[in-house]
Amino acid sequence: MRKGFLLGAAALLAALGTCAGVAQAAPRTVVIGLAAPMSGLSGSTGVSLERAAQLAIDDVNEGKPVIGGEPVVFKLLPQDDRADPRTGELIAEYFVKSKVAAVVGHWNSGVGIPASKIYAAAGIPHVSPAVTAPAYTQQGFATAFRVVPHDGDGARHTAEYVLGEMKARSIVIIDDRTVFGAAYAAEFAKSVTALKGKVAAHYTVSSKTSDFNNILRSARSLNPDVVFFAGIDAQAAQLANDIRRLNIQAPLVGIGGLVGPTFLKLAGPAGEGTIVVEPGLPSYKGPQWTHFESAWKARYKEEIYLYAPFAYDAVRTIVAAMRDANSTDNAKVTAELHKIRYRGISGNIAFDKDGNLLDPVFTLYEVKGGRWRVIKTIGDKG
Repeated sequence: MRKGFLLGAAALLAALGTCAGVAQAAPRTVVIGLAAPMSGLSGSTGVSLERAAQLAIDDVNEGKPVIGGEPVVFKLLPQDDRADPRTGELIAEYFVKSKVAAVVGHWNSGVGIPASKIYAAAGIPHVSPAVTAPAYTQQGFATAFRVVPHDGDGARHTAEYVLGEMKARSIVIIDDRTVFGAAYAAEFAKSVTALKGKVAAHYTVSSKTSDFNNILRSARSLNPDVVFFAGIDAQAAQLANDIRRLNIQAPLVGIGGLVGPTFLKLAGPAGEGTIVVEPGLPSYKGPQWTHFESAWKARYKEEIYLYAPFAYDAVRTIVAAMRDANSTDNAKVTAELHKIRYRGISGNIAFDKDGNLLDPVFTLYEVKGGRWRVIKTIGDKG
């Protein structure tokens, strides 16, 4: 009797031990890749995307997530794509081999478009916080999404402001020959023409040049009302200084990505009066934003970059889709992203059939007194 009791007790203890082992088992790791330029001219912006994405990962993990009936822990796998298409492709291939559950990225359209082909072939859902070229979602890939508006809308709003509010009659366009810059310039020119405006000249330059002298001397002879530049912030700052030096009176109008400290620092007084239409709201509200803002400033001790909220929302939207699917399976998550209705810190997030953001919002900025000032918000439905 005593022996039977001991055997029964031992069996019970063994069973309890097994249950405890199950309860204390380490959560399954779910990896989300992040790709952005974290070095070079756009490095500060890329680092801000990584920081925002990491805050999102930390917030999700704080809630002890359970998906498919098992505890999971999310991990961010950040990679520097150097704003280079080939590097972006190599990173995409690395993410595929690493079996990431999803990808947040890229920053540049010229990098995100070729990388998206690799993700699509592997069935990996990818949500960009910054790729705005229309071609990104025109390739027919079910896995491609973006939480920012596309350039067709941004270019149209810019043209409407330049012609309607600035009363420009003659516009000179310059683009940097990148996929992003050239596509945006083409969309802007199309919108100007549709609105009965005049494109006096359209020049192209290398994305790496700092010499605008010949182009600007030619443009000066045309006496334009506006110089429109489709390129990145550092190059736009050089252009602003050259416009001032050559005594061209036309204000500079730029494209998304200029609003931030880099342009202000490099352009200096020459940047005064520069106009830019950027995606998103100028400021955010609500408890989710308050939490993000406090966490950012406590950890990083600096102002929040313009595109950081989109990276945070990209991560949270992916996780929301995983919860809705109750799975981290690529195909199931992709299907849920097409149906998602998520309220992020940047606003309402839902996608059309191509993966574009529904009901996009823009903000018009102008440099005044050495700071970016909000002129108005366009398309905010609350």
